[in-house]
This record gives sequence, C-alpha cells and structure tokens, in this order.
Amino acid sequence: MTRRRWIADEVSGTQAALVGTHAEHLARVLRASVGQEFDISTGSEVRRGRVTRVDSARVEFELGEAVHGSSALRLTLAPAIFKFDRMEWAIEKCTELGAARIAPLIAQRTDRHLAAAAVKRVERWQRIARQAAEQARRVAPPEVSPPASLREVLALPGLRIVLSEVERDVTLKEALGSSPEDIVVALGPEGGWTEEELAEFRDAGWQAASLGSAILRAETAAIAAAAVILSENQ
Repeated sequence: MTRRRWIADEVSGTQAALVGTHAEHLARVLRASVGQEFDISTGSEVRRGRVTRVDSARVEFELGEAVHGSSALRLTLAPAIFKFDRMEWAIEKCTELGAARIAPLIAQRTDRHLAAAAVKRVERWQRIARQAAEQARRVAPPEVSPPASLREVLALPGLRIVLSEVERDVTLKEALGSSPEDIVVALGPEGGWTEEELAEFRDAGWQAASLGSAILRAETAAIAAAAVILSENQ
C-alpha cells in the first residue's frame, strides 16, 4: 500500500514535525499512532518518517531513508489575475502537474477589484498549493508569490515565453527549444494582453507562442501550458 505523503512544517536533522491544522488532521481524523510510517517531504527530498509523538497540535517523526528525488526542471507560471474561483482551480491543477512557482501578475486588463483583493488571497493560494502538492506526492509545493507588476515579471530569469492569442507562427512546443531547466510562461487576463504589453514582452526578450487556434479560458490555458511543458521534460 502506498504511504501517504506529508510536507513537514519543521525539519531539523533526522527529526521532522507537523504542527497546527496539519497535525490535527493527522492525529484526529486519520488517527495516526506512534510507530506508523509516512513519506515526509523536507522541501528538498522525501524520506520515510516514523511517528514518534502524536497530539492534536503536533506530530513528530524520526526520518529514515530517502525515497524520492526532485526534478531539475523549474517551471514558473505567471498568470494575469482572473476570477478567484477559477484561479484557485488552476493553481491546484498546475501544482499537481509540477509547476515550481506561480507568480500572479496585475495586467492592464486585470479587473481592478480582483487586483485590489488579490493580496489577501495569497495565503489561501499557498494553502491550496500545499494540499495539492501532498495529493500529487510532490517533494515540495510550488512557491506562490504575492501579486506582481508586469515590470517585475518581465525581469524573471530563464527561457521566457508569453502566450499570445495573436501569435500564429510559433507554438508553445516549438518555443521550448532545447528545454532549459528554468522556464517562465506568462498568461494574459480575460480579454488578452494589450498591444502595449506585448511590445513590452518583445522588447524584454520574451518569445511569443501559441497554444493553438482555439480561444481558451485563462485557467484552461494555464493547465494546458503546464501539461505541454512538463510532458516535454519528463
């Protein structure tokens, strides 16, 4: 039977712990007991963990052998902020697929009310990413950054691709080229990028690419992009 995986809240040498709501769920809902084994992610690797202490506020583990390594590919998705329910769904699914970072950005066509409320949503987005990472048995959850300006996103390092509805010649798969370890993909808001924004991407050295002729919802585009990139780098 596959052992359930948890991402540790605390790690020190061969000791790890879950605290707060994570410990409460493991202790009260799953009724963990001393001696039981789980897979514990330390943030850099996954190790076998044997429960050494259980209470409702803290569950401690003795860490044993490593059971999994991390992928070399780092995919950053930079979606322009869109409706929160759909954005949460995209964060969950892109986490399951393996995105290393999600960097929400505020575009010219981002709804101003969503932009104003987004800062207060970051903690919730991080929690969703953590839960999805545990579900997908990942080594670590993706980093979910506070909302950034387009200028801040333009400066991100790596192979930088902007998905554009007006691009007709280059597909996302073609833009990947030799598939370096760091890939950044920016996705526009509902209504798409403005001409001014596309010019800024071009001037900053970003490669425009297309996901095809269909006009996709923002959350569909994010998931499709992650699936294409990560499948090409297995």
